[in-house]
Amino acid sequence: MSRRPARAEQPRDTGDEAPGNQVLTLPNLISFGRLLGVPLFLYLFLVQRADVAAVVVLAIGGTTDWVDGWIARRLHQVSRLGELLDPLADRLYILATLVAFTAREVVPWQFTAALLAREVLLLASLAVLRRYGYGPPPVHYVGKTATFLLLAAFPVLLLAAAATDVATAASAIGWALAWWGLVLYWVAGGMYVVQAARLVRAARGRGAAA
Repeated sequence: MSRRPARAEQPRDTGDEAPGNQVLTLPNLISFGRLLGVPLFLYLFLVQRADVAAVVVLAIGGTTDWVDGWIARRLHQVSRLGELLDPLADRLYILATLVAFTAREVVPWQFTAALLAREVLLLASLAVLRRYGYGPPPVHYVGKTATFLLLAAFPVLLLAAAATDVATAASAIGWALAWWGLVLYWVAGGMYVVQAARLVRAARGRGAAA
């Protein structure tokens, strides 16, 4: 009986530094703060209808997307918890913003459906990887760039909806960022699927040879 691999044998996005087991680190605290910003944004945007405050929360969440990882590498505080928290915060921000924006018709449902379809594809790939004993693939720079573009687009689109005097310019900038982010989001998803397929073929090859 073949032995399943414990995890994906792929290079990490954190350089050659092995992740540690630290919990209370500055990068992790930033990631926790970003997670707390998700329900705060939903409350401000959907309950209070405080669009200006919601824009501020979204802008902070988007601009700090790269900060936690950069600090972790600079301070040598790369941790396994941080590797989970960072992409989790990114996805929660994107999903929460899409649901809220669709509910208030800031973005059309077709745009939301296109992004959610990519998430479903990625979840299916992760499920297949887990069957073969692999964990999630490492974050790729294309995916990080797509996430950054989307998180930058959302507050600009909200600004376009909330401030009529800058609506035209903000809408043009916001949608340019959003569409580029969507395209790169799917490119990154395709790369993850190809990577998952290679790992599955390799695992099957080892099983057949055993």
